[in-house]
Formats: sequence, structure tokens, C-alpha cells
Amino acid sequence: MSKYGKEILIGAVPVVIAFLFFVGVNIIPIVFMSVILGVFFFMTRARNGVSIGSDRSKSRAKAPSYLTFDDIGGQDRAKRELQEALDFLIRYEDIKRLGIRPLKGILLTGPPGTGKTLMAKAAAHYTNSVFMAASGSEFVEMYVGVGASRIRDLFKEARNRAIKENKESAIVFIDEIDVIGGKRDGGQHREYDQTLNQLLTEMDGIHTSESPRVLIIAATNRKEMLDPALLRPGRFDRHIEVDLPDKKGRMHILNIHAKNKPLAESVNLDSIAQETFHFSGAQLESVMNEAAIYAMREELETIEQRHLSLAVDKVMLGEKTDRESTKGERERVALHELGHAISAELVRPGSVSQVSLSPRGQALGFVRHNPQQDQYLYTKEQIEHQIMIALGGSVAEEMFYGGRSTGSRNDFEQALNMVRTMMDAGLTGLGIIDRNMVTKEELMKENTQILEDLTEKTRVMLEQYRTVFEQSLAILIAEEVLSGEQFRDLLKQLQGERVA
Repeated sequence: MSKYGKEILIGAVPVVIAFLFFVGVNIIPIVFMSVILGVFFFMTRARNGVSIGSDRSKSRAKAPSYLTFDDIGGQDRAKRELQEALDFLIRYEDIKRLGIRPLKGILLTGPPGTGKTLMAKAAAHYTNSVFMAASGSEFVEMYVGVGASRIRDLFKEARNRAIKENKESAIVFIDEIDVIGGKRDGGQHREYDQTLNQLLTEMDGIHTSESPRVLIIAATNRKEMLDPALLRPGRFDRHIEVDLPDKKGRMHILNIHAKNKPLAESVNLDSIAQETFHFSGAQLESVMNEAAIYAMREELETIEQRHLSLAVDKVMLGEKTDRESTKGERERVALHELGHAISAELVRPGSVSQVSLSPRGQALGFVRHNPQQDQYLYTKEQIEHQIMIALGGSVAEEMFYGGRSTGSRNDFEQALNMVRTMMDAGLTGLGIIDRNMVTKEELMKENTQILEDLTEKTRVMLEQYRTVFEQSLAILIAEEVLSGEQFRDLLKQLQGERVA
């Protein structure tokens, strides 16, 4: 019914009822039946997803943009695994001849921003399949049965579109599947349970035919929350980890996003790939985009290396802020950051690239470190050095002010996380432990002992470099930035004086 038809009907009904009342007709049964029919009509529409579901089906029906696996950087292993799994869809006659059971589902897991959605789109192009996409939140409504109905509609629409477009297969992609596929705990979440049950039914193929073949690809960054029924063989047969890219992968991603950007000849993307350890693909794309924005602000024709360095800082810490600190606060922040810098330089020589007092995001200052090699295994000594660097700021405040400030909160969180890593890896005095078998008091006692020992060790180390604090403080307050070279020169001068 058109919008004008609805308006005419809404206006005419009260007039008709008023006329019948005027001529003496008993209108109570008519009103009562009208209310019942209206409620029934709107409930039917809600359950079948007519009004909302039709719009969503239209958005799902749009073909994905042209995307191949070559357009996705930094995931060579994951792409190989996915292509191998997709070959089961392409080489259907071969797997039928060998008696191989077709794959029902592929689960992509990994941190946010690593390219799981992009890989699903590339899979549709690779297999020449119809592509249908939905998010887990689209299937959750307050009315029981709506989610299950939408699951049925999604798979039915995928098959119908494959037949209409004369394709042999369809790929259904469900993002954030943990929303509907979470573990069932026997509670009263009937809507979630019915939606999950319907998805399990569709994956079992009770209502499916051999052609067109439907493959479901799902993505989540919380695999541990999924119901075991989803993860068993015959449902999601392949679990592919889409992890954060290594340096080679980061370089590939940066090159992809640099194709449409004018870079200066002096730009070295290799150094940016080194600096962005643990960055996701989405963050790397943001680095290139923010660098272009910095160049546009300065009305330059090309993107320079300093723009990329600023973009890395912005993605990590946030945009520069206009906070105006008091002189006392600036001095405290400067000494805090110098504590981090001196600790880093002493335990990892040559690691400091810059000490800055420029506020970014929630940070009032920061220390930029020189690029390090990608590292995934750490010894006890290396972790202790990282903890000492994190504690260096608060120790410096205690040395000069006799106490700490709230600026050490994030440093302590990092230190606690690293102590937790040591405990889980059996690198503490507790030995190899299971957290569930050790009391909180024992864990807290060991945690306190480790942090107190390393804090004292850091204090003894920094006390020998008070002169560096005092000399560096004046430069940092005046210029807001202290380069790594200046900082190391001051350290060398002091060490030379001590030797003499």
C-alpha cells in the first residue's frame, strides 16, 4: 500500500465509525474486531520481517565490489588456507569422485581490522559465487522467531539468486557471528537459541539440494564464546586464523594503500613497516590516510616521511590536543617521560627515537622508540626490562617529587599485564602454575614482590643519572621535543665525565 493510501485509510476509518455511531449502529464490536485485526496484521509483518527484512534483503542483494586476494595484503598464510578450502567448492566433481564430503562452513577468527570481511568478498570473486552478507545483530529482535525466520530467508534468497544468475554456488557471510552463536547456558534467551538452532539446521543441509551449493563464511574475534555445536566437524569445518600482519605483510599493505597517493621520493615505507609492529591492516590504512591529510593541511603536492611519522603517532595515541598545562605539570610530565627514556636507553641502547611533551589523545607526553625487529618470544630478562621501562616514569616522579601522580596509571597496567604473562609462562618464583589452583593471595604476593624488586632496581639505575634529568629537562621544556641523538649525547657526556 502506498503512503497516500495509508493516509486516506487512516483518515477515513474514524469518519466511518463516527457516522455509524451517529445513525445508531452499535460500534463496540466493530472497534474491538478492528483492534484485533490491526494487532494481528502488525505482528505478522514483524515476524516475517516484511518491512525491515525487505530493506535488509535489498542491501544484502547488492553484489560485492570487485575484490581479489591480491588486493588483500599481509595475510599470505590465511589466504592460502582459504583458497584451499574454496577449491572444494570449485572442484566439485573431483571431490565427488573421491568421496570427499563438501565443506559446510569456514570460520575466520582474529583481531579486529585484519581483513576478515575483505577475505569473504574475495572468496566470492574467486569462486564466481553469489555473495550474501549480514551481521549477527541483524538476526536479533525482541520477538521470538524473527531471527530464525531471517536465517531461513537469507539462505533461501542466496539459493534463489544463484539460480537466477545461473551460478553453481553462493557464499553467505555472517559477520560477528558470536552475537547469535554464543554458548547456550540453558537460560531464557529463547530468541538467541531459536536463531542458532535455525542456523545449525541450515548448515546441516536438511532443506538444501546439491545445486546450487551454499557455503557459509563467518567471522568473529571471540571464538571462545561460540557454541560447541557450531564448531564441530560438519558445521564449520575450517577454522582460519587471520592474525596481525608481520613486517613483510605490513609492507605489502602499505604499498597497496600507497598506490593512489603521491609519495615524495624520500619516503621510506620500510621504516614505517618497522615502526608499526602489532598494527592491523585497518590501522595501516589509517596511517596512509592520515599522512595524506597532514600533507593536505600544509597544501603540499606530495606526502613526506614526517607526515607518515606523525600519522603513526596519531593512530597510536590520538590527535594533538590543545590542553594548556601549568608549569608544574609540564615539568612533572617531562621528568616522567625522561624516566621512561633513560630506562629504555640503559636496558636497550639506541632504542629512543624522540621524547615529546606534545599532548596526544589522553597522553600528556610520550617517548617514541626506534623500530625494533618483530619479536614473538621473550625471555624473563627481556620482560623484566620492559617492566622497568614502564616503571621508569613513576620512579622518576618519586625521585624528584617524593610521590607519584595519576599519569602512571597506564604504565602500571602495562607492568601488571607483563607480570601476568610471566606467571602464565612459568617465569616467576611460583614456577609452572594453573591460575585456578593458586589462591589470589599467593598470586598477589608474587606480583607485589616482582614489582617491588624491579621498582627498586629501576630507582638505583636512574639515581646515577640525575644530571641527565636536569640537563634534559630544560631542553624539553623549551623545545617540547628532544631527539634521540640529543638525548644519547647527554648520556655519553655524563658517562665520559664519570669515567674521567
